[in-house]
Amino acid sequence: MRRAIFATILLAALAPAVTAAAQNSRWGSNYFPNVTLTTQDGREVRFYDDLVKGKIVAIDLIYTTCRYACPLETARLAQVQKILGDRVGRDVFFYSITIDPDHDTPAVLKDYAEKYHAGPGWLFLTGKAADIELISRKLGLYTEPDPANKDGHTPSLLVGNEATGQWMRNSALDNPGFLARTIGDWMDSWRNARTVPLAQDGKPLVFSQGQYVFTTHCAPCHSIGSGDRIGPDLAGVTTTRDRAWLQHFILEPDAVLASGDPIARDLAAKYKQVRMPRLDLKTADVDDLLVYIGTQTIEARARSGTPPVAQATAAGANSRDDLDRVVEPYLSVQQALAADRIAGIDVLARRVAGESAGLGTAGAAIGEAAARLAAAKNLASARAAFNTLGNAIMILAKTSSARLGPGVRVAYCPMARKYWLQRGDAIRNPYYGASMLDCGRFNETLPDLKG
Repeated sequence: MRRAIFATILLAALAPAVTAAAQNSRWGSNYFPNVTLTTQDGREVRFYDDLVKGKIVAIDLIYTTCRYACPLETARLAQVQKILGDRVGRDVFFYSITIDPDHDTPAVLKDYAEKYHAGPGWLFLTGKAADIELISRKLGLYTEPDPANKDGHTPSLLVGNEATGQWMRNSALDNPGFLARTIGDWMDSWRNARTVPLAQDGKPLVFSQGQYVFTTHCAPCHSIGSGDRIGPDLAGVTTTRDRAWLQHFILEPDAVLASGDPIARDLAAKYKQVRMPRLDLKTADVDDLLVYIGTQTIEARARSGTPPVAQATAAGANSRDDLDRVVEPYLSVQQALAADRIAGIDVLARRVAGESAGLGTAGAAIGEAAARLAAAKNLASARAAFNTLGNAIMILAKTSSARLGPGVRVAYCPMARKYWLQRGDAIRNPYYGASMLDCGRFNETLPDLKG
């Protein structure tokens, strides 16, 4: 009797393992191809025996000449790699398989992997075209050739645990924190899970459109004020580059580079020829993005503890000698209004007001105008306050011979009968925006204005 009871208990204890094994048999050696692939280091591996068997894996398809999703999905996986840390190569493995094996030799893949800072445990693989197609079909990652699909494939990421038979397909462009949680925790049955808060105090997260565009499209390769990553740090780019050039480059980076543009060539050379992908953004998205970058640049500089204007001038110089820290956020407002946008200008206006305090009594008019701009609720009121602010800055600059900053020019619109400051060689009218963006001319000198 006791033996019968013990046997019943033993069977009950083994049932989960038996069930798991039965489930796993469906997705084991009898399902996955065991074809030979070659790593970026020229080492031959068997797909099932060496790469998948008994492992937690994340697999995507790429090709190194892709101009659309591939660079972004590879950069996104690099973010996930950073979050998972030394678990990649220890209990989690990444595999990026090329769908263009004729071009993507091991040497080409090795160079591509280095551009994206791929670490141990992340293999870039090539092989025979037929074998790669077989793998992609078995994994559910295959995309039928479609002339209307510029990318040539769908940016999907397959994650799974071969030992347990758990598999899931995600967008390869998904949030990196979510992907890391899916790969590192869910597929590992939470054995190595770390407590990471998914929300703060139950409060809803509020994003501007510019922040959303940056987070979903730019953050994998760039920071704003935290240094270079795969691509350059974007802090200050809205004031050091012409707005029209930035807009064109963000919308059509491949076309700008192909045109022989010297800035695009220099950037490509500096950042190891990493391709800036076409992000399929609309012009309005780019406008919002540039406003966000301008706003975050100001915030990043403030966080870094850079001294305010009154303390940043040369020894013995009057604080009026340098208006850069007031003009920089003003220029970001000018760009936003030229794009018919007011999102984020309240933050920029408050920054102007804060910096104006370093100018003493001379900055009072600037501070008052900036406060009115910060309170503006629509384009009309924002433009009116912007005009007052610009006049206050130009009056102080003229009466004190202050420097406005490198490349800053005075522009005038005969229709609106108003002046403003901007950078670049193309007029960008903040008072009319898209309706008459190029209405105006440049002034060689600061105008005579009354406070």
